Amino acid sequence: MHGEYKVPGGKLVVVDLDVEGGALRNVRVAGDFFLEPDEAILTIDGALEGAPANTDTAGLTARIDAALPASTVMLGLTSEGVAVAVRRALAHATEWSDYDWQLIHEAPQSPALHMALDEVITAEVAAGRRPPTLRVWEWAAPAVIIGSFQSLRNEVDPAGAERHGITVVRRVSGGGAMFVEPGNTITYSLSVPESLVSGLSFADSYAYLDDWVLGALGDMGIKAWYQPLNDIATDIGKIAGAAQKRIVGPDGGPGAVLHHVTMSYDIDADKMLDVLRIGKEKMSDKGTRSAKKRVDPLRRQTGLPRQTVIDNMIESFRKRHGLTPGKVTPEEMARAEELVRTKFGTSEWTARVP
Repeated sequence: MHGEYKVPGGKLVVVDLDVEGGALRNVRVAGDFFLEPDEAILTIDGALEGAPANTDTAGLTARIDAALPASTVMLGLTSEGVAVAVRRALAHATEWSDYDWQLIHEAPQSPALHMALDEVITAEVAAGRRPPTLRVWEWAAPAVIIGSFQSLRNEVDPAGAERHGITVVRRVSGGGAMFVEPGNTITYSLSVPESLVSGLSFADSYAYLDDWVLGALGDMGIKAWYQPLNDIATDIGKIAGAAQKRIVGPDGGPGAVLHHVTMSYDIDADKMLDVLRIGKEKMSDKGTRSAKKRVDPLRRQTGLPRQTVIDNMIESFRKRHGLTPGKVTPEEMARAEELVRTKFGTSEWTARVP
């Protein structure tokens, strides 16, 4: 069995192993990390040898930590990263390179249609009718997108939304409200087979699926990192938020994961605060007293036009994982438009949590 895991902000860990009699055997850990002393790699292998195959990530991490001397130095590597690679091997997880990735980047569409396309495209990936897909959004109108479980009245000031011509829609994933304007926002979705994140905890899958965009930002001179649970941040401020939804495959089989990210290229903070109700409780653990200070737009950090930032991101993904131009099929669009009519464009869905 073979498992790979790139430690967020670190290096690639590769584990090869067998399972005999319900225990790990012939464990070999490798990768492009740095480790001192040299023999520590054998210590890690030995710590995992004979472990019950059903040991969880925390248990495997504890075995490694207990075996390594206090003087061990790991660079680009963590004990937990090794444990995750083991779990991915046992889960027969797939890798980015196992797929032919498709890009969808089309003309601006309505907020409700974007919500529907996310659901349809991810369901198609789950059914095996579509390859894993990176979809870059273009917005036809300003919007507030609230999370699946948020209260509409608690998150949005209806008078402010009406005053500024803001459409309010509800997405299928959890998380917080996002304020978007067509020229000020960069949004993308990854629709991926569930096997790509096999062996990862829900939280770890966020970091794993965000890793490519951290590299893309680094290529543009921005040192960014994943900030649990679902933010991308820099030392100046937050620049993006992510959310996920699992979609079950046909007949309850393996499904797909929708991972979408909204990035602030620029932001009208006064307008945002006139539309969103951002309470003191939400801000209490953010290390700032002002919502304006929480978000630092990409325009200021890169000095690049929005389209250039998007082009750079797409090219960075292509270099890392490959990417073929594609499009929404007529059948997918028809299903998405029907979902707008019956779900995402209805007041019943938008106010399902009043």
